[in-house]
Amino acid sequence: MTTQPQQACAFDQTSGIRKALDLIADKWTALIIMALAQDTKRYSELQRKIGGISQKMLTQTLRQLETSGLIHRKVYPVVPPMVEYSLTPLGVTLVEPLKALCFWAAEHFYEVEAAREQASREKTSPNEAA
Repeated sequence: MTTQPQQACAFDQTSGIRKALDLIADKWTALIIMALAQDTKRYSELQRKIGGISQKMLTQTLRQLETSGLIHRKVYPVVPPMVEYSLTPLGVTLVEPLKALCFWAAEHFYEVEAAREQASREKTSPNEAA
């Protein structure tokens, strides 16, 4: 009797799936992938497009994405150095799932905000004894 290898499970803390989810669930990752889905961009273009991301966080996230095979970094031999970022074929596979998440966020952010406001009001209002 042969046994098949057990499939990796996201709930298994030793699974590589957890690391992949950590990477792609990050808001900066999602925004960088969506920005690069449109076209190749230079560092400064990404920083302007995303807005609110620090230089340190953009650099760190770009390095993680490059190391993970999701983006390609091309350095041109000019002075000053020019660097462009683009999606790899693997990175392109993330575009549609991230579009779906962005669509969900656009459709439901009012409901999320309303629920947060309600929870905040309930925390600050005195509890009524029954």
